[in-house]
Amino acid sequence: MNILKKLLYRLPSSLFSLKETEPEDAYNTWSEYYDAQPDNLMLALDEALFTSLIDNVDFHNKIIADVGCGTGRHWKKVYAKHPARLIGYDVSEGMLKVLCGKFPEADTHLLTTNHLELLDNGSCDIIVSTLAIAHIKDLEDAFREWNRVLKDDGHIIITDYHPDALLKGGNRTFRHNGKLIAVKNYIHPIVNILDIVNKLNLKVDDFIERKIDDSVKHYYEKQQAIGVYERFKGTSIIYGAHLTRKNAAK
Repeated sequence: MNILKKLLYRLPSSLFSLKETEPEDAYNTWSEYYDAQPDNLMLALDEALFTSLIDNVDFHNKIIADVGCGTGRHWKKVYAKHPARLIGYDVSEGMLKVLCGKFPEADTHLLTTNHLELLDNGSCDIIVSTLAIAHIKDLEDAFREWNRVLKDDGHIIITDYHPDALLKGGNRTFRHNGKLIAVKNYIHPIVNILDIVNKLNLKVDDFIERKIDDSVKHYYEKQQAIGVYERFKGTSIIYGAHLTRKNAAK
């Protein structure tokens, strides 16, 4: 399997003349084998960050919305915390189909805008969004919608490709029928994300960044891709954040 697929990481698209594909179309195609990616660096890092970020968050009897839920990679972990309700939103019908195959009773909705249907103002305890932020064009609009449905003292847990890596030419790619497909991303600098967070009176409880360093070198060595490792060594590749909605009455 191609290293670029396994690591979900590639050299600048200009070198390959790749045209980026809209997320809904790309993930509809990728959904067939998205879960079958052993030794995947980004998924491994995301799993570690997500586990750390939710460690002290109480999910018991809470209402959770997973925005960009994909195939429900984190759902088993969330269900283990006994939420009252878990709702999945995604732009890809294919990814939602895979999720529902794993969790037949799943409550899922296809996203065509940033609006989270069926969620009233202040009705949600926790918003989760992993490896999806860079696929959202109008991020402030999305955050405003999340803030709308979130209860006072509610939580937002996010992870995603680091904008520094995207600026350097990193991207999400996979192979299909012998062709390399790049998923469209929008680069949202961390400072811009934090500006949105401040505008909406959200509080940053935790923020984590991971760089390409010796601790992940073995992923590249296994795929004989040391050149890719050297190119991105020292670059922040993923970030995660735990935000809370401040209670206006306090």
